[in-house]
Amino acid sequence: MRIPPGLDAQRALGPQWSTWLDRLPAIARAVLDEWELTPEGESWHGFCSLVLPVTTADGVAAALKVGLPDDESEHEHLALQHWHGRGAVRLLRADPGRRALLLERLDREDLTGLWDVEACEVVAGLYPSLHVRPLPQLRSQSSYVDRWAAALRGDAGSVPVPRRLVEQALGLAAELAAEPATAVLHGDLHYANVLRGERDGEPAWLAIDPKPTNGDPHYELEPMLRDRFDEYAAPGAFGSVRDGIRRRFHTLVDAAGFDEDRARGWVVVRSVLNAHWAFEDAVRADRALDAEERSHVTACITIAKAVQD
Repeated sequence: MRIPPGLDAQRALGPQWSTWLDRLPAIARAVLDEWELTPEGESWHGFCSLVLPVTTADGVAAALKVGLPDDESEHEHLALQHWHGRGAVRLLRADPGRRALLLERLDREDLTGLWDVEACEVVAGLYPSLHVRPLPQLRSQSSYVDRWAAALRGDAGSVPVPRRLVEQALGLAAELAAEPATAVLHGDLHYANVLRGERDGEPAWLAIDPKPTNGDPHYELEPMLRDRFDEYAAPGAFGSVRDGIRRRFHTLVDAAGFDEDRARGWVVVRSVLNAHWAFEDAVRADRALDAEERSHVTACITIAKAVQD
């Protein structure tokens, strides 16, 4: 059992990661044996999970996912169970304690090959299936936002984000997180977390890798603005970086029928929080921001400003 280099590199993120990565091969082997799964071909990985293409004892092509045991993944199986394949990958079996999920095998094709407006329309089309009524077992998204905002407030004078933007994000976070949850959220719905599959004999785009919570559906937009950020300024891009960000934002809002002000507020909050997380990573490692982190922070600030200009 070999851990992909890109996943093994996450040891740099701290001892929790190293401990899990040390145990990961044994966990995967044990689940393969207990569930009578036969590995097929090369494994792949997400930011915090190993995925193995497998065949079940009944000859069904599937995918075994083993994830980092963190808060955000704890209830992934519950959301997938509840969605039951509507707009999302089907769950075949789960061992929540080991963060092991047996999933239907989807194609590896994601939304990165689509024009960004088309991809935004696809994602907005998934929202109605995923945003079902809140589940009592799930945590509230506001509990996370409150915690993240408190950390941001403590670093407000040192985080490399304009102070007025930090203060705006803190104010919006308090206001928006105070509202009652109205739906189950995916939490991390971006281009690479939507794969090609099939429903009722027809091709279908399906969400994977949720970080489910109960919250406000308007929270969902920001990852679609930050992902593929370099394309905004690529040769042949239509308009400026600001124009590209706003084009995606308005496509998502219009296609989903969302309230523009609430969507804008959550984009600002999530963008500033994302910038702060990069700063926190550098502080924990006792170093300055590296080039990739500086680019990330710049992108977050650019998005927060663009949706308001």
